Amino acid sequence: MGTVLGTGARAGFLDEKGRLPKIKQAMMVDAFGTVFGALLGTSTVTTYVESTAGVSEGGRTGMTAVVTGILFLLALFFTPLALMIPSQATAPALIIVGVLMMGAITGINFDDFTEAFPAFLTIAFMPFTYSIASGIAIGFISYPIVKLVSGKAKEVNWFIYVLAGISLIHFFPQLVSWIF
Repeated sequence: MGTVLGTGARAGFLDEKGRLPKIKQAMMVDAFGTVFGALLGTSTVTTYVESTAGVSEGGRTGMTAVVTGILFLLALFFTPLALMIPSQATAPALIIVGVLMMGAITGINFDDFTEAFPAFLTIAFMPFTYSIASGIAIGFISYPIVKLVSGKAKEVNWFIYVLAGISLIHFFPQLVSWIF
């Protein structure tokens, strides 16, 4: 969801309140892609942060995704050649993606500690844990906790509390057997 919103923000699709119009349709397409991709045995087919690279270059209609898909099909023929390239050689591409991802930081209200601290933890945990999922999970856990402690619990949508619980399970899977 964060990636969809981030990509929408980069494309300039957010309204004056920072909401993405037609987010329900976007999430349905994202969910369908994830389920259909899993049924075919692929890795998760979903909106990635890398999508902002296409959006920032002018892609808005989905044609960039179609062209990328066609290029990936063509790239299958070059897979043996690509396997000869050491993984260290991909670092520059990952750095560029990281720089593009950092552009979203300008939307964080660093004057409000209850917004800034969870954002900081999210950003810091990604490289320290070598996991984007762990960074996002820390953000989902810390955000409602900081809001609760600061007396701003009503600012948090009930669904964020649900996501915090699910994120706790990410770190402590044994909670599932303890709860049920």
